[in-house]
Amino acid sequence: MEIKLQPVAIIKNSRTVPDDDFWGDIISEIELADDVPAEAFDSITDFSHLEIIYYFDKVDAKDIVYSGRPRGNLAYPLTGIFAQRKKDRPNTLGLCTVELVERNGRTIKVKYLDAINGTPVLDIKPVMKEFCPTGTIKQPAWVADLMQNYWK
Repeated sequence: MEIKLQPVAIIKNSRTVPDDDFWGDIISEIELADDVPAEAFDSITDFSHLEIIYYFDKVDAKDIVYSGRPRGNLAYPLTGIFAQRKKDRPNTLGLCTVELVERNGRTIKVKYLDAINGTPVLDIKPVMKEFCPTGTIKQPAWVADLMQNYWK
């Protein structure tokens, strides 16, 4: 089965390299594609947070992995790709929950998006409480260590 997707928007920000840390100060603009009308953003400011689904278009197919130690750190366990959030994934899709800062016509500004300048956006969804986890979130201890500087 072949799936064809077209970007609905493009990300604009100061990051040009997909480094692993220090994303917290980055403000990104998401500008709608020419063929998507501005009305697609109508009522978006009624929401505080959005989910951005994007395409890691700079990932080289030879870098895609199915298992490995997160960030190559020997202190972390061998972990399957579906138990990690790295960019070198089979379908090179990214997903991030962001804080909406403002809308200006065909553009929105967001915080806490870990995608580089020029990254294609495949979809944008509002965060609704009813879709958030209802129980305690469980994760291994190495995740907190890995993420300690991610949003700084």
